[in-house]
Amino acid sequence: MAYGDVTVSNLGQINAAGDKDALFLKVFANEVLTTFEEFNVMKDLHTVRTISSGKSAQFPVTGVATAKYHTVGEDILESTSGYSSQIKHAEKTINIDDVLLAATFIANIEEMKNHYDVRSIYSKELGKALAKRFDLATMKTLAAAADTSTTISGGNGGVTINLGTTTGAPADLSTAANIIDTITLVAQKLDENDVPSDDRFAILKPKEYYQLLGANSTAIDRDFTNANAGALDSGVIASIAGIKLYKSNHLVDISVAEASQDQDDDNAKNDVAGTGGTGYNIDGSTIEFLAGHTAAIGTVKLMDLTTESEYIMTKQGTALVAKYAMGHGVLRPECAVRVVT
Repeated sequence: MAYGDVTVSNLGQINAAGDKDALFLKVFANEVLTTFEEFNVMKDLHTVRTISSGKSAQFPVTGVATAKYHTVGEDILESTSGYSSQIKHAEKTINIDDVLLAATFIANIEEMKNHYDVRSIYSKELGKALAKRFDLATMKTLAAAADTSTTISGGNGGVTINLGTTTGAPADLSTAANIIDTITLVAQKLDENDVPSDDRFAILKPKEYYQLLGANSTAIDRDFTNANAGALDSGVIASIAGIKLYKSNHLVDISVAEASQDQDDDNAKNDVAGTGGTGYNIDGSTIEFLAGHTAAIGTVKLMDLTTESEYIMTKQGTALVAKYAMGHGVLRPECAVRVVT
């Protein structure tokens, strides 16, 4: 039986008019955004500032005041009396790096021959690639902060805990008890640097994180102040010594970055390597885990995560691109801790 013209319901059109692929692009963007959020650890663990234009942003840093008992009759504003505090000021500048992007190309004929959809798979991979590079850059910046001297003259610098060497530190992290002792020492060091007790965190490698769930661990064998603090069934350890715990395999990756990525990090505009180097290329081979406060490092965001999709007629295929323009830097090194072997 022959049919005449058929009215087609184009799934990608808006109100049956215009670009037939218009709605499909939104699926690609959603996949990338979701994947970036899912695989990213550091986004909420530091200070982020968005700028509408420019190449950098300045972050003011202030010192502390002092107090003194008053002697009757003395002028509190007299410079020699010691009552009036001279609060020191400094600033940190973070530059925007070049655009970081992840891209791929899908040929029409291969997509037609394929028996399953690849766009969602590819878009997730682009999101994962950006999330990984974001995490690596900010983790390396946090490690650099722990190796940076004070921003304010007379203040405190970053903290490095050497296992087996630093007073109070265990020889290694081979047991849950040793991990707990080390995290407790981190809390002590942050206290000694007058770092606020809220918004503290520690990022562990999966191996050490799950050791805390082992049969001999006291991390869950205790009374908690709330029902969601952590348990074996959920596989979650919420906090130890007031420090919220996270796990990330990206912490493993900072010690085994690829050579091409190292060169790419060398070209970054922010020198965050602490005692030397350029970009986000610190040697992370000795790092066991990182900890600190959200004020330790900062990110300047010029262009948030953006996606593009374009059919290229001359190439008979579709290009998919995910990208952002940001920069990362050290703000308050006294808020950063690295645990090393």
